[in-house]
Amino acid sequence: MSVLLTNIGELVTNDPEHGAGSGSGGLGVVPDAAIVVEAGRIAWTGPASSAPAADTAVDLGGRCALPGFVDSHSHTVFAGDRAAEFAARMTGEPYTGGGIANTVTATRAASDEALRARGQALVREMLAQGTTTVEIKSGYGQDVATEARTLRIARELTPETTFLGAHTVPAEYAGDRAGYVDLVTGPMLAACAPHARWIDVFCEPAAPTAFDEDEARTVLAAGARAGLGVRVHGNQLSAGPGVRLAVEVGAASVDHCTHLSDADVDALAGSWAGAGLGTVATLLPAVEFSTRSPYPDARRLLAAGVPVALATDCNPGSGYSSSMPFVVALAVREMRMSPAEALWSATAGGAAALRRDDVGHLRVGARADLTVLDAPSHTYLAYRPGVPLVAQVWKDGARV
Repeated sequence: MSVLLTNIGELVTNDPEHGAGSGSGGLGVVPDAAIVVEAGRIAWTGPASSAPAADTAVDLGGRCALPGFVDSHSHTVFAGDRAAEFAARMTGEPYTGGGIANTVTATRAASDEALRARGQALVREMLAQGTTTVEIKSGYGQDVATEARTLRIARELTPETTFLGAHTVPAEYAGDRAGYVDLVTGPMLAACAPHARWIDVFCEPAAPTAFDEDEARTVLAAGARAGLGVRVHGNQLSAGPGVRLAVEVGAASVDHCTHLSDADVDALAGSWAGAGLGTVATLLPAVEFSTRSPYPDARRLLAAGVPVALATDCNPGSGYSSSMPFVVALAVREMRMSPAEALWSATAGGAAALRRDDVGHLRVGARADLTVLDAPSHTYLAYRPGVPLVAQVWKDGARV
């Protein structure tokens, strides 16, 4: 059956050739609009007055409709709680990444059922807040069995799964870093690759248990040989090699980008200068909010022509929020992005970071993944922060 969604006060298509393009990449805004959905895909978009007939019609009452959010960075399969760590940070303790070990201990001890229940609950939270595509990383097992089972559970929740065995070096390998890299690139990768689309590494010299440039390059090269796409955690706690390594190996995205040199920005911009796909800079402002750290300089990246994605980094330690609307509001208020730029980055930008062309926009042929706001405009995402504005969510052409 075909469905006509009509009486849309503002339709954001993310198609600069359709409607009044604005913002990063062009939002393609169509006023007084309608959409026809058929077989889970967008079949038509345009002014409501020109809409073709469909089998059924749904009146959206003048609300704003936009592409479902694409959250391209999350860690939602884990066990345990780090609320005490958060409280300590709020009294002045710095974030160093060391608390990851606590989550590793809890996750290793948890049953599959407990891990699945936590992951399902967080994905439901995300969906209720308009996120229709989510990436989920491993990284809280750091042994072969737990990494493989967390990825297997993550794969039940999303096709966008990332092997992050190289999150930090676990305590039992503190005196044998090379041995842990061998484990990650050998037996652990072999067990995890069947359940993953991507490989990632936390390349952060400022964190004692994270990985240096050579270690990170070794991990990423092994993942690429196994057929996995490449992603990087880089430049979160300090300036370092993560961004330039990501560009060197052709990573789809480098995430955090909190501390960037001029050379880092030039490298990211240069990665888009050719005919192929470059490296997206994924910014995670909920982490800076939760760790009381400086926010990334989004304006500097945008001015250089670097595509920017926004994501939650939903995790139990450095940023336990599943809300993309919250991330959009932070990006506008704290990183000086315009409402249009922030929305593009939370939808089309996230899709680019996952190298997906079927989500993040509402062009004909795209997946019919939509978020409907109880508001007349996308600007309300930042204009009314903290307010539950998501009125409806449609995924693959069905209301959920």
